[in-house]
Amino acid sequence: MNALQDNLWTREWRALGETIPRPRAILAISAHWYIRTTGVTISMAPETIHDFGGFPGELFAVRYPAPGDMGLARRVQELLAPIPVALDGSWGLDHGTWSVLKHVYPNANVPVVQLSIDATRPPQYHFDIGQRLAQLREEGVLIVGSGNLVHNLRRYAWGVDNAPPYDWALRFEAEARGLLLSGDVGPLIDYQKLGPDAALSIPTPEHYLPLLYVLGTQRKNEAISLPVMGIEGGSVSMLSAKIG
Repeated sequence: MNALQDNLWTREWRALGETIPRPRAILAISAHWYIRTTGVTISMAPETIHDFGGFPGELFAVRYPAPGDMGLARRVQELLAPIPVALDGSWGLDHGTWSVLKHVYPNANVPVVQLSIDATRPPQYHFDIGQRLAQLREEGVLIVGSGNLVHNLRRYAWGVDNAPPYDWALRFEAEARGLLLSGDVGPLIDYQKLGPDAALSIPTPEHYLPLLYVLGTQRKNEAISLPVMGIEGGSVSMLSAKIG
């Protein structure tokens, strides 16, 4: 529902779009394209995918008509070779991408390509992919990972306004913030060893893994800032990490 709302998080997303240099294109890694292979979208007019149910009709009416970028898709193929990367014409922009970008770039005038998350691969693989894609930053491409550091919908406080965060969510988010700000990414890659708070915060990996792609693009000694913070519904962290 943040796609439709004016709140602290959406205003901070909007501020990012107003302050960071305008990219020539965006490569988005969304939790919601989690499949058993690596692919990139190639449509020049990617569909706005409403990959959810049980929400108001006005959310299903949202369209984010950003263009695609075939050149960027082929550049991703080139940078990741010899890893096979499928050029996918069936996927578009899912809500992990458009629900955020509609605030960052509301005019939908920056081309967007999505990269899938290969569900068969371990966390280190996703970090390594980010490292190989880091060159795109020098080519004017904004790399966006869209997920949640803490994402446990089974514990989400549905229907409760201003639900307090769970203690385990606060502890894990605080630990992760410390690791991010110190530049100690090793434990974040090997997050399954971070204990029971991590297990509750990351019951399934797809919402966490986009962070590893972004961390992989970090240059040596490059600062990380945390422009967006907060926990929604007790069990979903809205923390955002910005590199550079």
